[in-house]
Amino acid sequence: MSGIDDCLRQAMTVPGAIGAGLVDYTTGFALESVGAAPGDDPDGTATGTAGIVHAAVSRSPFASTRPGDGVEDVIITTACGYHLIRLLRTGFDSRLALYLWLDKDLGNLAVGRRRLQMLAEGLVTA
Repeated sequence: MSGIDDCLRQAMTVPGAIGAGLVDYTTGFALESVGAAPGDDPDGTATGTAGIVHAAVSRSPFASTRPGDGVEDVIITTACGYHLIRLLRTGFDSRLALYLWLDKDLGNLAVGRRRLQMLAEGLVTA
């Protein structure tokens, strides 16, 4: 799992990063996580991430009618942070999501989103 470990290590170098993880959103299981988790509960964070992904990809308000279009990422802002969830697209139809929690005062949403996109692409090609 060195590819996953390296990816999450790089995620923690994003300015303002508090925690990161790779989640199987069919099971809600965290394959790996680093740093802190909301509520100091990495398993709860993975389960919550899975629930959010399911809501975004399966509900009609977010479902696209355009061929090949789908949810790329989900962003949740709170008073103190940004929670970014990036779905991984692979040739074997994976059900994985990369999660990054940023401090709102120290992080930059646009930078975090772009870096998460790059990390997800790197993890898929590794």
